[in-house]
Amino acid sequence: MLLLIVEDDNMKNLNTPTLKTERLILRRFEESDLSSVFDIYSNKEVNKFLPWLPAKNITEAKLLLDDNYLKKYENKIGYDYAICLKENNIPIGYLKIAMNESYDLGFGLLPNYWNKGIVTEAVKAIIGKAKIDGIPYLTATHDVGNPASGAVMIKSGMKYKYSYEEQWQPKDIKVVFRMYQINLSKEEDFVYNKYWNNAKVKMIEKI
Repeated sequence: MLLLIVEDDNMKNLNTPTLKTERLILRRFEESDLSSVFDIYSNKEVNKFLPWLPAKNITEAKLLLDDNYLKKYENKIGYDYAICLKENNIPIGYLKIAMNESYDLGFGLLPNYWNKGIVTEAVKAIIGKAKIDGIPYLTATHDVGNPASGAVMIKSGMKYKYSYEEQWQPKDIKVVFRMYQINLSKEEDFVYNKYWNNAKVKMIEKI
């Protein structure tokens, strides 16, 4: 059974407070994590099914750390986590919720840690925190070529809703995405339809 503990250190501003699970520490990225950020965001396998190109050098990784994490921690609330094993508290991946109407859940993990249930454990923890905080629902999408991400979504309690095609930037490639959702305080039959409404090509697959 998943153990979720909310630490007291960051509770004053509610932005990415530390969470602990049975095996993991989910915490803010820090400036001292730059080498780990480079390892994660430069890895071609981690970033294969993501829109951005892998970081080429430590300078690009520093910009990612600043823009994607450190600056966001200045906001009142947020969910922009480093995934760390308890044994060493070193980032091996990331987990985040977009603070806009999609409440999009995203994650990435270094390949050496795949197929160990780590992301599922982390996702369940952040879903629990989002529910406590009153987030109404979460969505998550994955490239149809990356069904492993869909498996994490299903194991975490999310349900498939629809698929749609999008021209993804900056890679500028056409991708079919599957959209999953979990409703936390919204009515059970509510579906976030913005991706569906904006897509010219869309479908409901048999999953």
